[in-house]
Amino acid sequence: MTQLQSIDGLAAVAGGYDAIFCDVWGVVHDGEKKSPSAEAALAAARTAGCRVFLLTNSPRRAESVASQLDAFGVARSAYDGIVTSGDVTRALIARAGKELFHLGPARDVDLFADLDVALVPADKAEAVVCTGLVNDEVETPEDYAATLAQMQARGLPMICANPDIVVHRGDRLIWCAGALARDYVALGGDVRMAGKPYRPIYEEACLAAAIAPGQTVLAIGDGLNTDIRGANDFGLDVLLIVGGIHGAELGSAGGEPRALERLLAEQDLTARYFMPSLA
Repeated sequence: MTQLQSIDGLAAVAGGYDAIFCDVWGVVHDGEKKSPSAEAALAAARTAGCRVFLLTNSPRRAESVASQLDAFGVARSAYDGIVTSGDVTRALIARAGKELFHLGPARDVDLFADLDVALVPADKAEAVVCTGLVNDEVETPEDYAATLAQMQARGLPMICANPDIVVHRGDRLIWCAGALARDYVALGGDVRMAGKPYRPIYEEACLAAAIAPGQTVLAIGDGLNTDIRGANDFGLDVLLIVGGIHGAELGSAGGEPRALERLLAEQDLTARYFMPSLA
């Protein structure tokens, strides 16, 4: 097994890859502001001939995420395209039935645009599409215990558009759809996912990036159970951003590669490179 290496910048390794699949929230921005160093590093990788695709567990469509990045001031020259959990989820939605209950904020309703479905109350639905908590600034998963129990009692399958459990929004932790999906599984509910760490989003990214057999891809991310596990399961090399969502946990390694390797191994994870933040 290749030993984990500390690198000072993406440029040190990007030339060895045909494409980069980079996480968004926690790497390119923190929910409130962009990372100028990440933006510059990705743009430089593209200039050097590497295809850069952003892979995000956002439940929104790609163009909506692009607009959000525009608002943060992230230059479109930093990436070739975006593959979202939302877009991959739309294929699952199209097969789920005609009458669906949307569990999530109104801002995510564009996920259903142009699909032959109707949004109905939970007691009328054939399936549930979960994009998050309705008000993720104040609510917690516990607020949904009764709703989830009622859905499970009806045997409704849940399509989870964002497998993330939590993300940072600035210095705050925000609960995501993955937390509700986790609780639904604990109740015995049927959950279907498309985002990281599951294969469909990587397969879609390979199609988008026109990855041919034998070509190499570097996955960049900070989420252990989404970015890193997904890349490991799909057979991609990994650049771990240790200062992201797991900063407190991984910080105990003190930047020492072998100590960080041991922390990853405890969760059956590996990475090839690491750095505090993408630069």
